[in-house]
Amino acid sequence: LKISGMVLWILIGATLFGVFYTSAGAQALVMEIVKGLQVNRWLILGAMQVILLISGMFMDDYAVVTICAPIFVPIAKFLGFDPIWFSILFILNMQVAYLTPPFGWALILLKGVAPPEIQTKDIWRSVPPFVGIQLLVLIIAMVFPQVALWLPEKMF
Repeated sequence: LKISGMVLWILIGATLFGVFYTSAGAQALVMEIVKGLQVNRWLILGAMQVILLISGMFMDDYAVVTICAPIFVPIAKFLGFDPIWFSILFILNMQVAYLTPPFGWALILLKGVAPPEIQTKDIWRSVPPFVGIQLLVLIIAMVFPQVALWLPEKMF
């Protein structure tokens, strides 16, 4: 129950921050800054992915989506990236971030339901292979968009 309450407060705070941020016009300001940059669009995409990963290490995935999606999705569209592909990258990134220290929200939740004989350090030690595989999948999806878009294209 403590974890559920903690997650709920994070969600409330992120939602309020996202609403305030968008209504204050910060989204338009960030878009203007990006429009003025003279760098490769892939560099901006990479920077957004790093920001998402780092944000996801410290915040709940819902909080990151609530705060970053209103900013990053319009930027991705402006840069000419497929919004569905970018959304897939976004969610893959959140999946990786949900497992990574220093918080590792999924690991905290797992410890809450694991048998008492399984220690927290055992859970944390088992994470690197999974994070590595998920980062590899994220990189493959970035380099080869058709891999990430295959199923959505078949469905629609």
